Amino acid sequence: MSETTNRTLVLMRHAKSDWPDGVPDHERPLGDRGRRDAPAMGRWLSEAGLGLDHVACSTALRTRETWELVRAEIDADPPAVYEPRLYGASIHDLLDVIGGVPADAGTALLVGHNPGLEYLVLTLGGGVPSDERDETREKFPTAAVAVFEWQGDWDQFTAGSARLVHFVTPRGL
Repeated sequence: MSETTNRTLVLMRHAKSDWPDGVPDHERPLGDRGRRDAPAMGRWLSEAGLGLDHVACSTALRTRETWELVRAEIDADPPAVYEPRLYGASIHDLLDVIGGVPADAGTALLVGHNPGLEYLVLTLGGGVPSDERDETREKFPTAAVAVFEWQGDWDQFTAGSARLVHFVTPRGL
């Protein structure tokens, strides 16, 4: 009989971006608020003791900048994969990326975008307390973090298999 592995999945929306004229969406940088919020969320991740083993980050500039600011605040330097499928990702795309997390990773972080991340959090809602589900239904704000725990292999992660243990926003810190 095989032993069940505990997993932690951290979903993070990129921090607040800027909207410079003439800049394609994929190349939009973080705005001033985003450059303040991302490090604060990194400090929260560190204080929460979420030792990251793997990071999958969208290729968009604002997500890469978010990850770099978060990484500067945590106690680890996990391998990061810049994943094109996370830009404009559907729930199916997000689940595919999660399914590809290395088997030896206990905790993985995905840095991505709405509406995909918000839809995924709501889809996983079987384990989301109703007050927090209502908050994410209103909006999954920039730099928000949702942390799920579950048991099993990454490629078996499905709706209803995980339980929300933290939902944190910069405003809530």
